[in-house]
Amino acid sequence: MTSEAPVVAREKAATVAFRVGSKRFEFAPHNCFACGQLNAHGLQLRLHGDADRCWTELTLSSRFEGWEGIAHGGILTAILDEVMAWALVGQDSWGLTARLSVDFRKRVLIGSPVRAEGWITDKRRRLLRTQGRIVDAATGEVLAVAEAVYVPAPEERKRELKARYQFRLVDDDDPSDGAYPSR
Repeated sequence: MTSEAPVVAREKAATVAFRVGSKRFEFAPHNCFACGQLNAHGLQLRLHGDADRCWTELTLSSRFEGWEGIAHGGILTAILDEVMAWALVGQDSWGLTARLSVDFRKRVLIGSPVRAEGWITDKRRRLLRTQGRIVDAATGEVLAVAEAVYVPAPEERKRELKARYQFRLVDDDDPSDGAYPSR
């Protein structure tokens, strides 16, 4: 199956967390195929991050199979898109995928643990560029690589999305749990 759903405290049961260093981005559960905890048919990826990087570790089950025993390329592309898009979050960027290119280097076997990583390579006012890869979690062998271009969401849309998903930044060292700052 995919990585485990996040464990959240009872009083925050409606919250999912994405960690960037000592900061925790919290947001309401949602239905996204890749990272949404409400989508029973989705990947339910558990994401981790740094200031300009995101990663997840998972093992794909046969429901994500293409040819027998091999993960479907579209599923791998969705995973890469997700980690590359979430790499933008640590810098308060929300992007829409404009272009995505994937090179499949080796088969990704069903039932084998993998690690997907995405990172920012260039950030400009009108375009955000990222790269990503999927590696065999045991050997580090590169199985797929990707490049993507994202268009930043306009500030008004970003505010709407933050409100819709109850998106906020929590400093684990600060017990006051301050709200995510607007830019």
